[in-house]
Amino acid sequence: MIAIRPNVGGSSVIATRPTVGASTLIATRPAVLSDRIQVYVAASDPVSRAGIASQLRTHHGLELVDERQIDAEVVALVIADQMDEETALAIRSLKRRGVEKVVLVVTRVDDTGLLSALEAGARGVLRRSQSTPEKLAEAIRAAAGGEGALSPDLLGRLLDQVGRLQQQVLNPRGLSFAVLTDREIKVLKLLAEGFDTAEVGRQLFHSERTVKNIVHDVTSRLNLRNRTQAVAYALRQGLI
Repeated sequence: MIAIRPNVGGSSVIATRPTVGASTLIATRPAVLSDRIQVYVAASDPVSRAGIASQLRTHHGLELVDERQIDAEVVALVIADQMDEETALAIRSLKRRGVEKVVLVVTRVDDTGLLSALEAGARGVLRRSQSTPEKLAEAIRAAAGGEGALSPDLLGRLLDQVGRLQQQVLNPRGLSFAVLTDREIKVLKLLAEGFDTAEVGRQLFHSERTVKNIVHDVTSRLNLRNRTQAVAYALRQGLI
């Protein structure tokens, strides 16, 4: 209901009071969005930094921050001509400051440089020639979500290297990228079926001492207390 009452001096003031049974409307201020991804651009060349930063400003979901605002939630873009020791140092320096989400944008990178970037802690590697504003934003969002990002040709080269490493280095030593070797899995599977170490040795044509050494290697490597925990671990991981 609207009422008009006279004010001192002759003017009128419009006052409102809720009508009985009527709902009251309350105006609220729109909530401030807080889901913007904070991005820090690291580059030794200020021109490169300014160029990348200008591309990112076109995306409303990203917020550029300076070095003073770096924290664990920031996604860092490291801009470099090549993956050399200086670039590796820049990535490791960010990691030491608590930045886990690092994406390398690089002009030139070979197979060795690709592995070096990943070993240093990069979550993604993009070729600078392919780094359009959309690709950069995709890589940043992937890193922020805990995922990785690689240019398509770099992903293929990485998979080729992994395959060569498995065939040339790990297979001859009876190893694999899995946490447990094939021999360890066989031993734990038989233990899970109720066989003791002597019986496992007979089935796999190993001495009992060898079986015990295998179990000891597993428990030591995975920081487990005994073979029961080793079997439980293998079961949880779906290895047996």
